[in-house]
Amino acid sequence: MRKRFRAAGPPLLLLAPSLILMAIFVYGLLAANFQTSITDNHTAAQATGRKPTTVVWFENYGDLLTSESFQHSLMNLLLFTVVFLAGTMIIGFGWAWLMDRPSKGEGFFRAIYLFPMAVSFIASGVVWRWLLNSNEGEKASGLNRLFQMIGLDFLQNPWWNNITFGIVAIALPAIWQLSGYVMALFLAGFRGIPDELREAARMDGASEWQLYRMVLFPQLSPVALSALIIIGHMSLKSFDLIMSISKPANYQTKVPAVDMYVFKSSFDYANSAAVGAILLVLVAVIVIPYLIWTSRQEKR
Repeated sequence: MRKRFRAAGPPLLLLAPSLILMAIFVYGLLAANFQTSITDNHTAAQATGRKPTTVVWFENYGDLLTSESFQHSLMNLLLFTVVFLAGTMIIGFGWAWLMDRPSKGEGFFRAIYLFPMAVSFIASGVVWRWLLNSNEGEKASGLNRLFQMIGLDFLQNPWWNNITFGIVAIALPAIWQLSGYVMALFLAGFRGIPDELREAARMDGASEWQLYRMVLFPQLSPVALSALIIIGHMSLKSFDLIMSISKPANYQTKVPAVDMYVFKSSFDYANSAAVGAILLVLVAVIVIPYLIWTSRQEKR
């Protein structure tokens, strides 16, 4: 027993600083956030300590989840996530599929597709705010002006100012920015498949479509799952792109992360913390099953 403890001693000492920092700045702050979320700390007086706070347990969560405004934010988040996921997966996979075949200028096109990922969401949001300008007719600009110039006036629309589907317009720049990243994941998956599998399928008489459908595509399921998890959890936490396009925050484009910012700006720390906790649960619902699955795969 002593020998085991001595053997484990040096590794634990090496990991101790990281474990301590994680305990304080991750789990400690999560605990502090949850503690704030179950109080009635909704005013500036309470935030500055001039008025005492009391514990109301899960009252804030109930009020949020039954609020029409927050339900609208959750619906926007769902719509944004679905469009964002579908767009990035389809476009990213399509580019990877095309680039998997030998072609000239592959390195150039790969750099072009990946370049948007190097731009911050704030910077791209400023540009897309102009492109998605809602002015139509004589005052049209951005994409509406382009549609007007090429005779496609019927495509002009309010974009993110649309009451019902405004959040879908904001998903467009998100797709533009991260579809190249998904392409890189799928392209790495394609290149990681042994050539022997391709040759064996061709020798068995498989056509190119059958080769991809029956041999290559099934091999990409782990890559597709990883891409879904990464893009999915990024969409749940989307904030900077939305705020840079539709600032000040509009009702038609608000999501829980925007609500959290608005609550915090008005010193409503309890509701802000409650929204943060709800977002944490949503992310955990996506990430934890993936971690369990990868752990089981590694043990095989």
